[in-house]
Amino acid sequence: MDKAEAMRKTVPEVPLACTSQPSLPRALIVGYGNIDRADDGIAFEVINTLRRHQSRAPLGDEDTGLEALGTEIDTVFLSQLTPELLETLRDYDHIIFVDAHVYPDIGTLHCRDILPEGAPSILIHHLTPEILLAFLKALYGRDPLGHLVSLRGYDFDFHRHLSAKAKRWSKQAVQYIEQWLSAHGHGEWR
Repeated sequence: MDKAEAMRKTVPEVPLACTSQPSLPRALIVGYGNIDRADDGIAFEVINTLRRHQSRAPLGDEDTGLEALGTEIDTVFLSQLTPELLETLRDYDHIIFVDAHVYPDIGTLHCRDILPEGAPSILIHHLTPEILLAFLKALYGRDPLGHLVSLRGYDFDFHRHLSAKAKRWSKQAVQYIEQWLSAHGHGEWR
């Protein structure tokens, strides 16, 4: 037996499971709205600002971001929430939904945790984040931490420019999301 062979016999093999690093929590930020309806597309601005802060290219008008998933923090923008998104959502521990709202009584920047909510018994055209999380739990047994960041819109005419108020509040939303992610184990931003 040579010296190398003797060394292999005396050094125990370490199972791969012991050498791997614990997996980091993964987060998905889902912006949704209509970029052709002014402030209804505010989430597009938020998503692209977050992407720039991650040193990633902003999404183009026709891009969703679904084709480039796989990082610790992924960002997508969709025109609406649909059941097809469930396949993607099941891979994440934290999901932040970003959209516009029209309600003056809930504040300009409305942020809250969301829980799975029972789906209605009839077919609907529009899914809420709560219903989407309920489907995720029922179909895949996954229960990620959900959070909503909703910004008040002021202009919903047919054009692609945000109102000055919405643009200003989009910066506040980005700052809030980055702080939320840092507080939930996703490192420091910028």
